[in-house]
Amino acid sequence: MFENLSTRLEKAFKTLKGQGRINDANVAETVKEIRRALIAADVNFKVAKEFTDRVLEKAKGADVIRAVSPGQMMTKIVNDELVQLLGGQTSDLQVKGSPCVILIAGLQGSGKTTFSGKLARHLKGQGRSVLLTAGDVYRPAAREQLKVLGSQVEVPVYSDDQNMDPVAIAQAAVREAKARGQQVVIVDTAGRIAIDEAMMTEIANLKKALNPTEILFVVDSMTGQDAVNTAKAFNDVLDFTGVVMTKMDGDTRGGAALSIKEVVNKPIKFVSNGEKMEALDTFHPDRMASRILGMGDVVSLVERAQATIDEEEAMRLQKKMAKNAFDFEDFLSQLQQIKKMGNMKDLLGMLPGVGNKIKDLDIDDNAFKGIESLIQSMTPAERAKPELLNGSRKQRIAKGSGRSVEELNRLLKQFNQMRDMMKTMNKMKGRMPGMPNMPGFPR
Repeated sequence: MFENLSTRLEKAFKTLKGQGRINDANVAETVKEIRRALIAADVNFKVAKEFTDRVLEKAKGADVIRAVSPGQMMTKIVNDELVQLLGGQTSDLQVKGSPCVILIAGLQGSGKTTFSGKLARHLKGQGRSVLLTAGDVYRPAAREQLKVLGSQVEVPVYSDDQNMDPVAIAQAAVREAKARGQQVVIVDTAGRIAIDEAMMTEIANLKKALNPTEILFVVDSMTGQDAVNTAKAFNDVLDFTGVVMTKMDGDTRGGAALSIKEVVNKPIKFVSNGEKMEALDTFHPDRMASRILGMGDVVSLVERAQATIDEEEAMRLQKKMAKNAFDFEDFLSQLQQIKKMGNMKDLLGMLPGVGNKIKDLDIDDNAFKGIESLIQSMTPAERAKPELLNGSRKQRIAKGSGRSVEELNRLLKQFNQMRDMMKTMNKMKGRMPGMPNMPGFPR
């Protein structure tokens, strides 16, 4: 989402490249470029001006530390201000009460129902028992959608298809949760195309009846400054506790995420990067600032890997790699675990220095499907011993997978190169007893 902003900020910092120290002239030019970059990213004009004013005040007269260039110093100043603009510190979800009630609000199409399913999965992963509540009684198939999502994440859904009173449904769900001993009730609510009095009255009545611990406002980040205006209108009525930014993997400028905290003074608590139930991250202002400035977010990448990759399976693969026994069955298992981590472009963007370089690159999340179909068309013996693949076997696999023999040959070549590399690394490790453990090798 922030690729264009990252590119423009990088260009702004180049103004200071080669300068011996920060001075009023080069700071003013850099700050002017930063303001232009923020406005181009659809950041609220007032927010952009106040942000750059603070950067200018901090940068003027700042001493450049030995071995730190003016450009690096300005990057540090901008990074610190971005962290504050995005909320300063991580705001954790408050799960209190018996049961804890979390009310989900927002416009129609913002992703409330999908987020409700993702949040249920997130809380279940923390060991909490959750009950989803179908409170949208107007949108066709809204209740069915939540039931499907509940089934996917293996969380029960309370729904009364004969009742058209959202308050009565939500209250009944809370009673049901108490009777079952469930810890969290997530209430999905109705939205509208635009803000109207009926919707605001309904959501205000739900708040009054339920006294929720958390009220999360879900906003489609692709709507830009309209998202900020909508957040302000909802906050005036609800005084919500946090914001959820959805569709952060979209091709937009990201101004809403940078403006919303400053305008409504409420923290962003979660960001969503796709339709998969796993595609939900706790929002960390410092990590997002690092990504915007092209410094990546390795911590979030590692956390996502830890949350999605099976530890026992990873250890099994490590042992097979160490014995040079890695086969296509193992390769398929690895691909499937990587896919669970989410959008590939988003994952690559977490690597330092990669974000800007792939902004124009179209990375197809279905790119692995061809490889999977080829491997799945092999027999168990062929997966274990790729050297068995002669001409006739290749023809059969290509036909069965709907791919070409050329694609299969490319896959075999790449797989053999990978195995050769693993073999070489294992030999190096064996010859160097003092060598520290490397990723991919068991301790």
